[in-house]
Amino acid sequence: MHVGSEQTDRGVAALVGRMADGFSKLVTQHLQLARLEIAEDAKAVGLDVASIAVFVPFLLVGYAFVCGALAAVLATWLGWAGALALVGGLNLGGGVFGILRAVKRMQSRQMMDDTTSELSRSMAALTTTRPPEAASSVNTLKNDTGKVFKEPQHGR
Repeated sequence: MHVGSEQTDRGVAALVGRMADGFSKLVTQHLQLARLEIAEDAKAVGLDVASIAVFVPFLLVGYAFVCGALAAVLATWLGWAGALALVGGLNLGGGVFGILRAVKRMQSRQMMDDTTSELSRSMAALTTTRPPEAASSVNTLKNDTGKVFKEPQHGR
């Protein structure tokens, strides 16, 4: 029976277990980040909608008075029908412009952009291949400083 291969098998199993734990932790962290970003985006959108809803009644009343006053002023030159048509046409044009602008702004908003970038970085890190190193009879690991850690042939 070969004692060195048993130690190597346990070392590989431990490494695979640690890798699976690390991957599980990574996925869990990505889900937590996504949850936080969804909540943050929903809160921001909710505040925007609420602020619009608060001021809409004031806007409508004031707008009606301004349109009536403008039509009354224009009625002296265009008559009531022409004045109302002009004011109505300007309102339609402004409304279409405002709606198109709002839709464009909503489409340009990046939802969950941090989650997307973190997920892309993780996928890039997991899918990059490294060039094979020279095979030796000793298992080696490198840390961020480039220092090599070697495992003895007969285990720890």
